[in-house]
Amino acid sequence: MLKLYGFPISNYFNMVKLAMLEKGLEFETVVTRPSQEADYLRISPMGKIPCLKVDEGPLSETDAILDFLEDISSEVALFPDDPYQKAKVRELMKSTEIYLELVARRLLGSVFFGETLSEELKSDVIAQLEKGTAALNKLLKFGPYAAGADFTYADIMLYYTVTLWSMATQKTLDINLEDKLPGLGKWLELMDKNPLVQKVNADRDEAFKTVAG
Repeated sequence: MLKLYGFPISNYFNMVKLAMLEKGLEFETVVTRPSQEADYLRISPMGKIPCLKVDEGPLSETDAILDFLEDISSEVALFPDDPYQKAKVRELMKSTEIYLELVARRLLGSVFFGETLSEELKSDVIAQLEKGTAALNKLLKFGPYAAGADFTYADIMLYYTVTLWSMATQKTLDINLEDKLPGLGKWLELMDKNPLVQKVNADRDEAFKTVAG
């Protein structure tokens, strides 16, 4: 059986988990935090989560895992068949990660660990978010899904980026991502109605309670 290593608070873990649920794959969840322990580094070379263990061996890095899932379970396709449209979904996924997720992640220390957010860092993040959201607005379709008419990996990547980091941008920068990405609010309502999204979110929220407690 497939084994998914990770922790429900991790947005990248939740991306892979939702994809596996959408595809109807059977898997075991192994609750794991990022680790530099030798045993874990044998399956996740940088000690990151998520990591997926399959019959042939382990896989790390979310992009690689999602590609593998698509190859082994094409009955529920999360990439378009058309090569160009598939590339556009990948483009949107990568743009979401580089220009939004990784930029907003720089706020992590301030939001979750009480670190002081310098004015220099704040100004740089604001500038990068302005550029990033402008770029994403050129790619997002919201028709009704992120890349167009069909639910794809782009929706999964975007959802577990904005639902985590919109809180951070509002708290630290007074920036509401719904104001920066027209159509985002209505799309979030659509995504929140998905029963599998609700299941992943319930597990995430329960994990947050455990950490807070």
